[in-house]
Amino acid sequence: MATACITGASSGIGRAFAIHLSKMGYHLILISRNTYKLKKLAKKLNTTCKIIYCDLSNENSCRSLANQLKKYNIDILINNAGFGDLGELSKTSLLKDLDMIHVNIKATHILTKELLPQFIKRDSGYIMNVSSSAGLLPGGPHMATYYATKSYVTSLTCSVYQELKEAKSHVHICALCPGPVRTNFNNVANVQFSINGISASYCAAYGLKKMFQKKLLIIPTFYMKAAVWVMQKTPRKIALAITSHQQHKKYHKSTTL
Repeated sequence: MATACITGASSGIGRAFAIHLSKMGYHLILISRNTYKLKKLAKKLNTTCKIIYCDLSNENSCRSLANQLKKYNIDILINNAGFGDLGELSKTSLLKDLDMIHVNIKATHILTKELLPQFIKRDSGYIMNVSSSAGLLPGGPHMATYYATKSYVTSLTCSVYQELKEAKSHVHICALCPGPVRTNFNNVANVQFSINGISASYCAAYGLKKMFQKKLLIIPTFYMKAAVWVMQKTPRKIALAITSHQQHKKYHKSTTL
């Protein structure tokens, strides 16, 4: 039986991935700091679930996790864990920024790099790095660190994709780049989106469908695809101004800029 490993599986898109993959018959390795939620989730699923506690903001914990995961024949690795923060770089918390870099970048990099050789040796399997439409844009004023981390994830994924292609490997790597999704991300990042987000279930289902179709960059909804295309064709300074205008709409009404 095939096995899928998901980080940040206790809620949001990660939880939705677990539900969809379980329905498809995959055994699951679920990773989060919130093992209570993972255990509750596991009871609702029909396939076996191994629950692993890991603080992905800690590099040593990530390295230890990677070594632990090497013991399993993982067919799908989904680096889903991540979070954001809203605010001007000069005013946001440095500690939160660094934690974001550790979780969004370091954890994804470590797990991808450490487990990729096993995928290559078997010449099969899928790696999905959950990025964001933010990772396809020139920059993100008022969410500078988050946008930068997702640009890193997108760039890393695209580079590895080409390396695998040149090696004629059957391993597939892709980046899921959604726009707003209705998850707890909004509360952690202290944002209020000006447009309605898609459901986590739809995002996960669409992501898996396109992953199995061997797509590289996966952008759910036509609206976000069009928005990204337009912004990529817009001169950088103008695109930054437009993004900044949109970011201002994310501040809660009670927040003073």
